[in-house]
Amino acid sequence: MSTKEFNIELKSDSKFANRKDLLLAFASGLMLGLAFPPLPFYSLLFVAFIPLFKVLERRNSLAEINRITYFSMFIYNFITLYWVGSWQPDTDSFLMVAGVALLFFNPIVFLIPTTIYYWTYKKFGRKIGLYLFPLFWVTAEFLYGISDFRFPWVTLGHSLSYFNSFIQIADIIGSFGLGILVIYINIFFFITYKNFIELRNHFIPLFLGVGLITLALIYGGIKINTLPRANSKLKIGVVQPNLNPWKKWEAGNLDQQLDLYLELSKKEVKNGAELIVWPETALPVYLLAGGYERIVEDIHKFCDTNNVYLLTGMPHANFYFDSTEAPKEAKKTNSGTYYTSYNSIVLFQPGSREIPKYGKIKLVPFGEKVPLVEHIPFLGDIIKWNVGISSWNEGKEQKVFEVKQDNKSFNVAGVVCIESIYPRFINGFVDNGAELLIVITNDSWYGDSSGPYQHKEMSVLRAIETRRSVVRSANGGISCVIDKLGNTKISTEMYTRTSFTFDVEINNEKTIYSSTAYVLPLLSLLVSIFVMFVFTFDKIKKKKK
Repeated sequence: MSTKEFNIELKSDSKFANRKDLLLAFASGLMLGLAFPPLPFYSLLFVAFIPLFKVLERRNSLAEINRITYFSMFIYNFITLYWVGSWQPDTDSFLMVAGVALLFFNPIVFLIPTTIYYWTYKKFGRKIGLYLFPLFWVTAEFLYGISDFRFPWVTLGHSLSYFNSFIQIADIIGSFGLGILVIYINIFFFITYKNFIELRNHFIPLFLGVGLITLALIYGGIKINTLPRANSKLKIGVVQPNLNPWKKWEAGNLDQQLDLYLELSKKEVKNGAELIVWPETALPVYLLAGGYERIVEDIHKFCDTNNVYLLTGMPHANFYFDSTEAPKEAKKTNSGTYYTSYNSIVLFQPGSREIPKYGKIKLVPFGEKVPLVEHIPFLGDIIKWNVGISSWNEGKEQKVFEVKQDNKSFNVAGVVCIESIYPRFINGFVDNGAELLIVITNDSWYGDSSGPYQHKEMSVLRAIETRRSVVRSANGGISCVIDKLGNTKISTEMYTRTSFTFDVEINNEKTIYSSTAYVLPLLSLLVSIFVMFVFTFDKIKKKKK
């Protein structure tokens, strides 16, 4: 064979290998996407990483590893997050642009674990890199969740909400731990596959993979059959008004909106509701900032007359006419007055004019707060929704509301929309005494797409992690009640105007996860930092030589 023919054959083999790698990477991304709710193929998650591991094993440079990883993760993110741009007739063009940008940005996050894997295999070998890969993955999920650009929607543990018996162990290891568990199962099955291909009769990895699944299922079965039911219950009425999320911000229809809410709420009072819940930004004005005293009084009268509490989402603003009293994050009106504004939850109480408030802390990047706007203020003027909600301030305190009924007191945490996807954040409310979790949201921005269904399923994990019932009130769906075992007890359809009342269990016992929520992510981060320092130190040492 001539040198020319040999080179042509090498190129042909290289092209074939690259095509094969692309197909394998595509297969991993496809299986990860198909395993994510609302699709029911969660079992794919236990083998989804095997094709990607096979590709990573064959690639040597960081650029090669990260190019193929980006492609795989783009497929994964496209399947799970296609809906973020909304793609409806009334959709703000900025939201569409942000949705497209997210599809290309989000896969970059998943280059963190493969980069640390590369550092590890260069210093300690591929085997160690593979076994530490689950920790590197959780490092990426953890760091993404605390950054100013955070949108940790596709946290791996969220894929498993339909596998109820398996995810009961989340009350020990949380959703981050579920991710670690799933990737280790993939690793053991990958090693089993390699042993089979290489005709080696080593079945220990297979037993380990199956053993991890079996142990989780045994634990889940025990919990499902032995977890005691709570003695305390609170009757909660949930209102789903199904208002157009784009039109409700228009002026002039506030009285009509209030009438609708009160009509649905009165129906649930007749059903015995002790606490009524309205969705996110139910009344889209700064109701408590002045000028709406009649509306506020009507709500107070409703609570007084029916002896019922009302928890509702509502924009809220604090105005500072003396600039010296304004906090540093305050914004300035055209008239020179400083103010702060919040995507808030407020509690109206029977027999009281005091209104406790909570300001949303975990804001949606670009949608509710422009990242880095504190350091680059002019960004806030450039990036704005037409509905004017891209400049909320961050709340300061994880407020827990007190509801008193029949000489009993219940501690209720209210969280707004995307806050429910952050496991450690939700655990902070439990640390503050919350016995019940209420999620108010407006998922109607995204139509009848995968988004609202995915969002609802994430609350299943929060219920199991904390063993707290979760009540969701969504503007256009999905409103529901999820018990502490992650079972959906009652649920509404998307885009229906409805309401319901349910007897919700109250629980004040803490789970192991509630006390150790930071352990796994911090351990993963420390291992990753150690690898980074060792790799960097080794490179510096080699350069000096």
